[in-house]
Amino acid sequence: MKKDICDHTFAFSVLIVKLGQFLDDKSEVAKTLAQQLLKSGTSIGANLGEAQAAQRKAYFISKLMITLPNLFLLNF
Repeated sequence: MKKDICDHTFAFSVLIVKLGQFLDDKSEVAKTLAQQLLKSGTSIGANLGEAQAAQRKAYFISKLMITLPNLFLLNF
């Protein structure tokens, strides 16, 4: 069975949450990084889900454009 991008982003979000829980038990710096990671990592799937539900092409593109900076942030 093929997985679509929403399946991949959901699985990625689950991993991000688990990593955030792990980092939350560490130093203050790790806690701060975990908070930013959770915000960026989980918003990707949320924005893609909203983009798929878009009724207008402009809204679809807008949601995808919101996702890009979060992807770059996570890659950094």
